[in-house]
Amino acid sequence: MQNQIKSFQNTRIKFLNQLKEKSRVRKKEKCFIIEGVREISLALKGDYSITQIYYCPSIISFEEASTLTNQRDQKTSIFEISLEIYQKLAYRSTTEGILAVALAKDLDINSFKLSSKNPLILVTEAPEKPGNIGALLRTADAANLDAVFIANPKTDMYNPNIIRSSVGCVFTNKIATGTTSDIITFLKQQNIEIYGAALQSSQDYHTQNYTNPTAIVVGTEATGLSSEFLQNTSQNIKIPMGGSIDSMNVSVAAGILIFEAKRQRNFIK
Repeated sequence: MQNQIKSFQNTRIKFLNQLKEKSRVRKKEKCFIIEGVREISLALKGDYSITQIYYCPSIISFEEASTLTNQRDQKTSIFEISLEIYQKLAYRSTTEGILAVALAKDLDINSFKLSSKNPLILVTEAPEKPGNIGALLRTADAANLDAVFIANPKTDMYNPNIIRSSVGCVFTNKIATGTTSDIITFLKQQNIEIYGAALQSSQDYHTQNYTNPTAIVVGTEATGLSSEFLQNTSQNIKIPMGGSIDSMNVSVAAGILIFEAKRQRNFIK
């Protein structure tokens, strides 16, 4: 018989709501919520473990929901929930009637292993807005980067806003987080050239060679890169501006820089 949950007071529903709302709960329990068929599918593609599925039968069938489980030895528990409960838990107003609980991965830079001998990496320092993080992750996925490093993140990577704005690319990228010092140390140990997006002592981005192991580093739109990063770049780079302002959205700037590097590499992985 299927597991059915009809009460808002059910302990599982209360826990799901805490996972949705509270970063400290996600960190303590080492799990998080995924909403939507595409996002759950990408999490499975990214080798995330799905432990529970919650579906609303008035939106999605049991048969459809049960296909979004791990193809592994472990079993995924599947629960039927009412439309009222689903609407309370769902983060998006239009969605596919399904939620999942997944186990978080260890994203510490000190545990990260590069798989490429000639990596192209995006580094973003102290990002605050989940929307910007999501856009950066979508760009990184489109470019098929070897990694995305996030220095001094201001929010946990499994924040529902990041999952939503990245349209699941938080699962398809290889991500590592750490302090600015930790990430600089990692890049230097791996002999990776560090190109910082900054106006200080910079060269036009298209004049540089990105065909060797490369990290492109972007800061926040408000403050740019920290002095620590600026003191450790191989070269600072800038995008020539033809208008009245001297900055653009960080995800747009990162896309321009990343795809110049990909062009120089003939768009080969």
